Amino acid sequence: MKRDATMVDDPQMREDQEGAMGDGKVASDPDGVHPDDGRLAALYDKVQELIERLQEAERRFAAVIDSVDARYRESARNLVHYVAIRHVDLRELQIELARWGLSSLGRMEAHVMETLQAVASVLDRLAGQGHEPLEAAQFGRQRALLDARSADLFGEAADGKRVRIMVTLPAESAGDSDLIRQLVEAGTDCVRINCAKDDASAWRRMVDLVRRAEIDTGRSCRILMDLAGPKPRTGALRAGPKVTRWKPRRDVTGKVTSPARVAFVPAMHASSPAGDSDPKAPAADTVLPVGADWLRRAEAGDSLELRDARGKKRRLDVVKKQPGGIVAESDQTGYVTTGTSIRRIARGGEGAVSTSIGELPAVEVPIVLQTGDLLILHAGESPGRPALRAGDKVDPARVSCTAPELFEDLRPGEPVKFDDGKIEGVIESVSADEVTVRITLARERGSKLRADKGINFPESRLKARGLTPKDYRDLDFIVKHADLVGLSFAESREGVRALQQALVDRDAAGIGIMLKIETRRGFSRLPHLILEAMKSYPISVMIARGDLAVECGWERTAEVQEEILWMCEAAHVPVVWATQVLEGLANSGIPSRAEITDAAMAERAECVMLNKGPYILTAIRSLSDVLTRMGGHQTKKTPLLRYLKLTDMMIDEAV
Repeated sequence: MKRDATMVDDPQMREDQEGAMGDGKVASDPDGVHPDDGRLAALYDKVQELIERLQEAERRFAAVIDSVDARYRESARNLVHYVAIRHVDLRELQIELARWGLSSLGRMEAHVMETLQAVASVLDRLAGQGHEPLEAAQFGRQRALLDARSADLFGEAADGKRVRIMVTLPAESAGDSDLIRQLVEAGTDCVRINCAKDDASAWRRMVDLVRRAEIDTGRSCRILMDLAGPKPRTGALRAGPKVTRWKPRRDVTGKVTSPARVAFVPAMHASSPAGDSDPKAPAADTVLPVGADWLRRAEAGDSLELRDARGKKRRLDVVKKQPGGIVAESDQTGYVTTGTSIRRIARGGEGAVSTSIGELPAVEVPIVLQTGDLLILHAGESPGRPALRAGDKVDPARVSCTAPELFEDLRPGEPVKFDDGKIEGVIESVSADEVTVRITLARERGSKLRADKGINFPESRLKARGLTPKDYRDLDFIVKHADLVGLSFAESREGVRALQQALVDRDAAGIGIMLKIETRRGFSRLPHLILEAMKSYPISVMIARGDLAVECGWERTAEVQEEILWMCEAAHVPVVWATQVLEGLANSGIPSRAEITDAAMAERAECVMLNKGPYILTAIRSLSDVLTRMGGHQTKKTPLLRYLKLTDMMIDEAV
């Protein structure tokens, strides 16, 4: 097949390219040339060449099309058609078709062959050849297919919007039934549980609370559980001091506007400084473990005194007592370590009883990297550490990599990105156990690299990676509790097959599969991945825009997400628009103009994912409003020319 088979060589037409597609005129006789001069017939022939190209592609991929689930047969055929037609440059053909007032093929994704056949039929009539019967194309069937598949995956659309809303559950939701109920009430259609975080016990609590919220609210809410996948991450860092801090909020003049709240709980209940994993711990800025007997005798109105880690006297006032412990407030910043002595003075000043702060987790000390520094990625589990300096000699910083099997695929000169691209480097040397990286991008005063941060090798030719041992273990839980399973870092047909087989082995072949496109390799192989996934039903695709931006470059993010949307529409496969949607609103309560525009663009997907944040309920309601409004203006790429109030003034003046 010739790549330029449909190029139209017409200098006169090219002179008018800019205005031809946007003037809105239906031209029956462009350039004053009579249709009988043969130009329409030539245009008809070019469209017929495209139709023959699609037919040839369909023959070549017949075995692949026949191998998919029968419910996807038509969609697989259309995807093959779309891939074939996008392998040529159609721009000049589009311009000429538009100048004749015909479809410019710009919205053919869901029905490629039907669009070409409809255009050919009209061209044939205009040219007076009489070869083709003129029949109206049936385009509604493909839209119905996509809607039905979206309903099978995410439930029926509600609240007047076509696009569903998905929310990632934070770790604290495992003990917060009110939060999950409020998420569902606000309009969440699906929740996401990330299996790279927490454990089966926390996941089970989340699932139970979601199912209870469905009953309480009368709303359906599907559950997606993401497999952790083989993503390389930084390993553990050397433990720092066991210390925590509380700090009051102050205004610009330094006056306290809100005191620090410190919760005290029995030592065995405080597993972290913030008490995240203990649903009984009182809400506070900091949670401190203390002796149970000492705590039992404490009452609201008592005062607490101590010398903090800097030797400074600090006082806190107990303001609340509840079954989980007590809450005290302080107008002073304080630092305490494991073993810090603290005195409780009862109301009225009588009696002082002391106890000690229990075991606190060690504070992680990040590795600070500057441009030009060396960083060694190593195999094994020894904790990472900063660079060691002795005079003029420097022993570079070191950190382990959770996927050292990738080292054999790396080559000097290839780029490396850490923590979603916040730190960049280039590989200087590679051995079986170590990779030496020269840092090329960091903040002026240094960037902090912490444990469990993602590592990307965007230009390295990595071998295909499938399911990990952890993924197989997690699937045992997922198939019993989730409605969908997410295949993280989907980038090979072998990985898709492995997941499909694992589901069959667990008698869960009907669970929804979501291909998470997060890497450059996954993006480049998307049509293959979709066709492989189509052997199961139902399937969907997530555009993980954050990871894709790191892998492909920020400047290509818009282009990449558009191409994924096109391919999925051609396959009639639902899409999840994910990563950083309304992130500013979810975290601060105030959206930016750019992220509202981004959220509006998400109407072209079937589901939009929000990540956690203190203002997540506000973000859900705002997103629902945006999607409902935009749904009245367009569906996918097709504008809907509804009544616009904007036209009232001009029409009224004319009248």
